[in-house]
Amino acid sequence: MSQESLPIILTQRSGTLGEQVRRIADQLKEESDLQIKVTSRILGAAAQITENHDRLICEVVDMVEEDLDKKTYAYLIKTYTVETLKQQFKTLREAKSHFGLKTSSWESLANKLNNLSVQNPTPTEHFKTSIPERLDIIENEIKILRAETTQILVLLQRLILDKE
Repeated sequence: MSQESLPIILTQRSGTLGEQVRRIADQLKEESDLQIKVTSRILGAAAQITENHDRLICEVVDMVEEDLDKKTYAYLIKTYTVETLKQQFKTLREAKSHFGLKTSSWESLANKLNNLSVQNPTPTEHFKTSIPERLDIIENEIKILRAETTQILVLLQRLILDKE
């Protein structure tokens, strides 16, 4: 009788082992699927952070270029003197017709030209107000990026702890 009961016990155990193997395989598949989803989300967040970072760099580069253009423009503003006008033009009439102004002397022509360059303001007023605002916006976006990075690190830590 002991011989007949032995094969039944072995059959039950092998069925149990098969079920255990199936359960372990299913668990591994679920964990693998979860890891794929988490990795996908992390990569998506990293891509978004990279895009935001690139955009912020472009904004800073644009601001620096505008600032350099402003400084260059300031150097390009020409102040007219009687001497430079006399060197550039042979007669007062020629100078007046070139600039399209009505004046009676070289001094008044130089004054009018200098006043015109002062009346056409450079865009410095726009830069003074917008640069601090733009820097504040960039700073806030950097804070958001840091928070997103922290969230990614937390997800990675959870994923590592779940594996262990």
